[in-house]
Amino acid sequence: MIFKLVGDGRPYPEHGTSNREWAQIPPRQVRLDSLITTKAMLDLHSLLAADSTFYGDLFPHVVQWRGELYLEDGLHRALRAALHQRSILHARVLELPS
Repeated sequence: MIFKLVGDGRPYPEHGTSNREWAQIPPRQVRLDSLITTKAMLDLHSLLAADSTFYGDLFPHVVQWRGELYLEDGLHRALRAALHQRSILHARVLELPS
């Protein structure tokens, strides 16, 4: 098992966090098996591209809501970590009030 659950959509409320605000959240370690994805499908071009982490934030974005961790952005990075047999990922975690 790679993820806790494969979801399809964001069950948490819209948070409106900008890229600049995400960048101010320090990355922390997150276990892959504690994450719930918000996307059920992935484009293999994104996963296998050599420059897939060149654009945008280097760290995945995770939203913590009601005690769960939702992988909002960075599914391809998380899968790459799993393919390299890593169980931990460094991600930015935004904590939303319940």
